[in-house]
Amino acid sequence: MLDETRKDFTLQARRKGGGTAPMTHWQLPNETAPLSDVLLGSPAYLQHLATSSLSRKHLRENPCNIQLAQSQHAEMVAAYESFGVKVHMLAPEPELPMQVYARDSSVMTPYGAIITAMAQWWRRGENYAAIRQYEALGIPIYDMVTAGTFEGGDFNVIEEGCVLIGCGGARTNEAGARQVAGWFEDEGWEVKLAFIDEYYVHIDLMVVPIAEKLTAVCRDCTAPWIVEWLEGKGHEIIDVPFRDTMNLGCNVMSLGKDRVIAPERSRSLIDALRARGFEVTAVDTAEISKTGGGIHCMAQSLRRG
Repeated sequence: MLDETRKDFTLQARRKGGGTAPMTHWQLPNETAPLSDVLLGSPAYLQHLATSSLSRKHLRENPCNIQLAQSQHAEMVAAYESFGVKVHMLAPEPELPMQVYARDSSVMTPYGAIITAMAQWWRRGENYAAIRQYEALGIPIYDMVTAGTFEGGDFNVIEEGCVLIGCGGARTNEAGARQVAGWFEDEGWEVKLAFIDEYYVHIDLMVVPIAEKLTAVCRDCTAPWIVEWLEGKGHEIIDVPFRDTMNLGCNVMSLGKDRVIAPERSRSLIDALRARGFEVTAVDTAEISKTGGGIHCMAQSLRRG
């Protein structure tokens, strides 16, 4: 199948002004349809670096046990595989110690992958590794961010044709956010730009779609207009407590068909989902998350629906 699809690879599939044709093989209508393929990054060369306020705090007080973090990542991979999801892994490179956070260097869309522009110099090589991976899979590059900095955790597809773009300034800046927003407005999408405090790093720390018309949100740190906008679109909101959110408790991965992979410590959200009949696999990611991200940060959906 890869030989058949590789011919679809291009470095710029985006049609200027809109009207880009969606992919046919690598379909990705939204972030809650049944997940069949996911892109993950290897923790083989993981280091605990000062990438955010949260990672700096842990670095000062209780640095990551890398071996334990690698073991936790293996358990997460096994969770995906237990649900029948095919895992594609970025080739590990010693020069890319934060490559485990596969959502940052690129973001998938119905039209192909966006190659982002990383804010921190020691992570910019991840973008090139992502391009090689998409070429190997035959996934076209929709376009590459050139106007400013932009990272994949700030591209939050709420539902088909509707995206919430985060802008904290430190990791995704306004120039990068507005460039990406303009592309999708041209495609006819509804686009909302959310200016967040840089402390929260990316919008997917506090807002993550779970299922159709069901979204996990930390109300304590999310602008009221975002909650009102979601509710106006008919979304039920599951409120995740601030303490859980700061432990990456809102940063979960929807697998579709009422199935979710969530961090073990996110008890409030896990209980709320199970009460609604969801099948939740709870994975201990406490050690790996000390380095600055959660389950959603570590995964890039490649094909859904």
